[in-house]
Amino acid sequence: MTDFHKTYQNKDITVFWQPEKCLHSANCVRGLRAVFDPGRKPWIELSEGETEDIVRTINNCPSGALSFEFNAPASI
Repeated sequence: MTDFHKTYQNKDITVFWQPEKCLHSANCVRGLRAVFDPGRKPWIELSEGETEDIVRTINNCPSGALSFEFNAPASI
């Protein structure tokens, strides 16, 4: 199995999607359709939601196919 993943980023977080882990439970789609839309390319559009809601939705992913990390604050 490969460790292939795609990344998506906004100013607050970087989201990782590992398609080989995806169970297609659709929790992400039901949880935040504006951000996670399988009919759109790219299917994840972070600008369509608030970071807090995106994190909450990712935390409901049962397979771990979706994960995130907070971005480092910008240096002044």
